[in-house]
Amino acid sequence: MAKETAAQRVERLKVEKSGLNVLKDIHHYATTGEEVHGEDIDRFKWYGLYTQNKNMQKDEDETLYFMLRIRIVQGSINLEQLRMLSAISKEFATTRQSVQLHFIQVRDLPEIFDRLKSVGLSTVYAAGDVPRNIVTCPVAGIDEHDLYDVRELVAEVNAYFDGNKDLENLPRKYKVGISGCAKHCMGHEIQDLSFSATKLEDGRVLFDVCVGGGLASNKQFSMHIGFAEASQILDVVKIVSALYRDHGIRDNRRKARLGHLITKWGLEKFKEEVETGLGYTLQDATRNDFTPYAKREHFGVHTSKMDGISYIGCAVNGGSIKAQGLEELANILEKHNATTIKTTTTQNFVILDAPSTSTDALVKDLEAINIDANPNPFKARTLSCTGMQFCKFGISETKNAAISLASHLHQKFPDFDETVSISLNGCPNSCAHPSIVDIGLSGTKFKDENGETIVGFDLFLGGTLEGDQSRYAQNMKVKIKPEDVNTKVEKIITSYIESSKNEIGLFLKDLEEDDTFTIDNLKQ
Repeated sequence: MAKETAAQRVERLKVEKSGLNVLKDIHHYATTGEEVHGEDIDRFKWYGLYTQNKNMQKDEDETLYFMLRIRIVQGSINLEQLRMLSAISKEFATTRQSVQLHFIQVRDLPEIFDRLKSVGLSTVYAAGDVPRNIVTCPVAGIDEHDLYDVRELVAEVNAYFDGNKDLENLPRKYKVGISGCAKHCMGHEIQDLSFSATKLEDGRVLFDVCVGGGLASNKQFSMHIGFAEASQILDVVKIVSALYRDHGIRDNRRKARLGHLITKWGLEKFKEEVETGLGYTLQDATRNDFTPYAKREHFGVHTSKMDGISYIGCAVNGGSIKAQGLEELANILEKHNATTIKTTTTQNFVILDAPSTSTDALVKDLEAINIDANPNPFKARTLSCTGMQFCKFGISETKNAAISLASHLHQKFPDFDETVSISLNGCPNSCAHPSIVDIGLSGTKFKDENGETIVGFDLFLGGTLEGDQSRYAQNMKVKIKPEDVNTKVEKIITSYIESSKNEIGLFLKDLEEDDTFTIDNLKQ
């Protein structure tokens, strides 16, 4: 009998027992102490749980630890929720935390779930082969330059997805974005399905509908299929979701994303199927230009649409904030009568409702806990995944490396004032998006000059998101040791500054096309 493939195994598990039905098993394992069955571990994903990397455990520690991902609807977190996340991190986890909690034990999950529920938070559908949390602009509805207030649209689609048993068994994860942001911060180019507000010459607003974007195994930019009215967005979501559920590729996990179905069918057939399901044709209109990826941010103090209120975009070192940091942030917000933050797609956050009379003092207090409202270019856009500290797929350490790199570059180039995007990814997957940034570092193993196998990074240069002008970063075939990351990236920035180029993207594109490129032949 042929051995069961990975794809066959996952499909069997989902048919035999829904991931949504594993909650009673979680409670059983928590109360009895029984060893968790391997097949239930896969189903735990439907409640936001992944097994933890064991490299941080002592050899004698055989405890099964999990990472717990908490679903933050529209990225919004209030004071009560901030304090609860901090308390859970301190009481139940054993190392530094953020919204992703690490080193969680099964015995503690029922209590954690109850506490999260008490403040309106949940982990359901935070992972697994289901619709993930909808991506949207953090300042939707309050930014004076907003093209359309999408908050009700996002809430409507979230309500449709929330625990929807018709969508509990998709071929793989499914990511949707809806945004009215004038800076296009949602990143529509890498969503399975996205809706980007577009203002027409006659003043109407339509939504640019794109499908099939992704990174890693589904490495392609999303494709435009037409324009929809705001009132049609839920219709399109329902039809595309059903097409993906019923026709997505299930016999190969690497080809199970929506983009692969579109490749198999062709974009024209896929669009025809969507419009047949809708019963009407998507509209034609002129597509707007899109903001380059490195400039898609909301940092600083800005006047809100609400009288007497400002919003403040803030940067967090390496996207990492400890439990104590969450508590200190909550205290600062409460001190200045602010109540809510929204997380961003670049591991930062925006304070939504700061009284305009308090912004200077609030920003100063944030600086005291190393949160910057006016971050230098390196701290602002240096991303990192969880890396080998926490992720079982991680090859290289990333969080501390990202913080160190951003600090080093700012120290070397204190007057650098351009936007530059940098990513440190702990493995060849794309959690920190190394293939769409200016400078990407992706974890790998290679042999050093002594023939010893070591961990380090592959170097990628020149990626960006910019609508039809998007491009993936080029693998420069350069291996970098962890201890050399700071100086090697420093050489790239130095060489750019001394070049004749006036944009780092143009400079990096030239490097991509240089067959003789090595970091060592760049200028010191």
